[in-house]
Amino acid sequence: MERRTALKNMGMAFGYTVAAPTLLGLVQSCNSKKVLDWTPDFLTKDEGVAVHTMVDIILPKTDTPSATDVNVHVFIDQFAKDVLPQEHKDFLKLGMDKFFGKVLTDAEKETLPELNEEDFIAALKTYLKKRTKEVEEAHNKAIGEYFMAIEQNGSAVLDDEIARYMFANSIRDISVWSYKSSEYVGEEVLAYLPIPGQYVPCDTAEALTQGKAWSL
Repeated sequence: MERRTALKNMGMAFGYTVAAPTLLGLVQSCNSKKVLDWTPDFLTKDEGVAVHTMVDIILPKTDTPSATDVNVHVFIDQFAKDVLPQEHKDFLKLGMDKFFGKVLTDAEKETLPELNEEDFIAALKTYLKKRTKEVEEAHNKAIGEYFMAIEQNGSAVLDDEIARYMFANSIRDISVWSYKSSEYVGEEVLAYLPIPGQYVPCDTAEALTQGKAWSL
């Protein structure tokens, strides 16, 4: 099944193989004003605050910018709103509701604004841990069957734990992707050579880029 294969290869619900340049512009520079007092378009205000917290846990500020320093949280919201087809928006909301519901239950709190970093860290440690090949394949199969049921019947159910794993991994994957797509990270953190010069057929990564991944 094509959809199932695509989901397995991406490991996420976002399907971000193509993004409009206007969206990528949201993560173009950490030197531009960081978005404050942000009002999401796809997420609710409380969900936006929660996602803001999550992406900075995944990509915290060190000697490089944090995820929110390059507006990853804004990109995620706009990408979901402007790029995802409706069934993927619904799928993302399903996973988000299950994930946040679990965090609230475990933290013994009532609302998202009450949650702190420690609450999210505990959940992310659980749902971002490495799955066995068998478990990952079972999750992908269940997600594929979910979308098949949506196409055929207009409705479907998905195991709560699978939905939580999906959401956590989706947020991590799109955070890393959009972070690496930002102008600052691409040019100042990764190995950046917009105009290739000398061809070196074989050498170590340390010698060629000081161990950095390529930006382009």
